[in-house]
Amino acid sequence: MKKIVVCADPEDLAVIKEAAKRRGISQAEIIRTGIHLAAMANHVWDESLDWPAFEAVAPRPGRPGQMPWGRRKRRPGS
Repeated sequence: MKKIVVCADPEDLAVIKEAAKRRGISQAEIIRTGIHLAAMANHVWDESLDWPAFEAVAPRPGRPGQMPWGRRKRRPGS
């Protein structure tokens, strides 16, 4: 790990301090997690992810809440 210096809003630091106390972990651990989440959210991947594509299905005209693939099953007692 590399040590860095950052400026933070005092209100954010108060929230982190309270959360660390409540969870029984260090404030530094919460900040490291936040840095990791920020890094992953802004990472640009070299290759595209091959996600499957699904065709949209338009709802059939009918009663509100009716699913395009058929009627909703009711639970016993409802």
